Amino acid sequence: MLKQLEGYFEFQRLGTNWRTEIVAGLTTFLTMAYIVLVNPNILHETGMPLAAVTAATCLSAGFASILMGVFARYPLALAPGMGLNAYFTYTVCLKMHIPWQIALGAVFFSGVLFLLLTAAGVRQMILRAIPPELYAAVAGGIGLFIAFIGFQHAGLIAADPNTMVTMGNIRNPSSVLALLGLLIMVVLEVKQVRGAILIGVLSVTALAWAFGLVHWTPLAGGFGPLRDTALHLDIRGALGEGLLEIIFVFFFVDLFDNLGTLVAVTKRAGLIEADNTVPRLNRILFTDAVSTVFGSLTGTSTVTSYVESTAGVAAGGRSGVTAIVTGVLFLCAIAAVPIVGMVPAAATAPALIIVGALMVGTVTEIRWHDPLVAVPAFLTLVLIPLTYSIANGLGFGVIAWAVLHLFTGKFRRQDWLLYILAALFLARFIYLGVG
Repeated sequence: MLKQLEGYFEFQRLGTNWRTEIVAGLTTFLTMAYIVLVNPNILHETGMPLAAVTAATCLSAGFASILMGVFARYPLALAPGMGLNAYFTYTVCLKMHIPWQIALGAVFFSGVLFLLLTAAGVRQMILRAIPPELYAAVAGGIGLFIAFIGFQHAGLIAADPNTMVTMGNIRNPSSVLALLGLLIMVVLEVKQVRGAILIGVLSVTALAWAFGLVHWTPLAGGFGPLRDTALHLDIRGALGEGLLEIIFVFFFVDLFDNLGTLVAVTKRAGLIEADNTVPRLNRILFTDAVSTVFGSLTGTSTVTSYVESTAGVAAGGRSGVTAIVTGVLFLCAIAAVPIVGMVPAAATAPALIIVGALMVGTVTEIRWHDPLVAVPAFLTLVLIPLTYSIANGLGFGVIAWAVLHLFTGKFRRQDWLLYILAALFLARFIYLGVG
């Protein structure tokens, strides 16, 4: 039996073994485990029950990672995405006043759209049409977006009627704890300690509890709480006026996330072919799409691949067994549901800040010396956090890219699909007036 499994996962060709794959899967889990604590606390602000969202997070991450390992056979782990969970909560639900049930319906349709476009080959066409510099700008903009939210949760940034924002009270105990948590995470990241973010979250939680800053009421454990979110999505409501752009944003950002992570992991693992193609690419894309649909059915925001998977690859992971081990550990993490309620904002805020900081690193891929590239990228980068909308930032970036190339006579260099996307974004801005 083991020999057959080793053959299926190509252990001999990949030069790996069971021990290496298991250790790699554990390593990936430790670097990603913070999502079990952070994602529920973000989505809970929409009114979703905390215990149910925690269970949905564990179940969707476990299912998605195991499916990736078994079906696509890549050491690529998945979970509800950082950035998209913030967009789901703070833009869609809180800013646009859309109920979380309808927002889950939008996530569902984005996953279905993913499946259809993957099967038709359109997804690959879109990937080719969007310039890589805009991918980088979107990732950087989302990084600024979630870091800004982290600073707000930490009390380090406060609202101001004159300047919109100002410095918060850093003498506030919660702000002090958040800064301490950020210091712990950064130091551990520099020292390349696995699970640095998770350790920081747990450390701040322990300190907050010790000083009486949090009051813990144990939550119901297991998968039982799922009944409060599972299959509660409003599919009909998600097709209402104004919701199509939300589906579009969920789809596009998941597309970019998946592409960037896929390139990073396969390059690190040496799994890209000599002609720069990725074997079983459609299986990877299919898994990502199915996982998003599954996540919406259980009660969580878009599920996507995690760049933290490179930690497992660095530990020697090369096959799908790495992802399977990570997925099994996420299912076991359901035991953490009862304690999630004691995690304060001061503990999750530094996690948002450091994840945002790491995401902003993609801006180094932008050719800042070239105005044709720099201006659209800059608009994308800054308008995402300033307008609290990924759609606005991406829209201005695509329009600026198309218009600048059109008026400088370099329009032939761009894919025709880019101009169609720019026209759609322009029509959206004219119709809605504001984001």
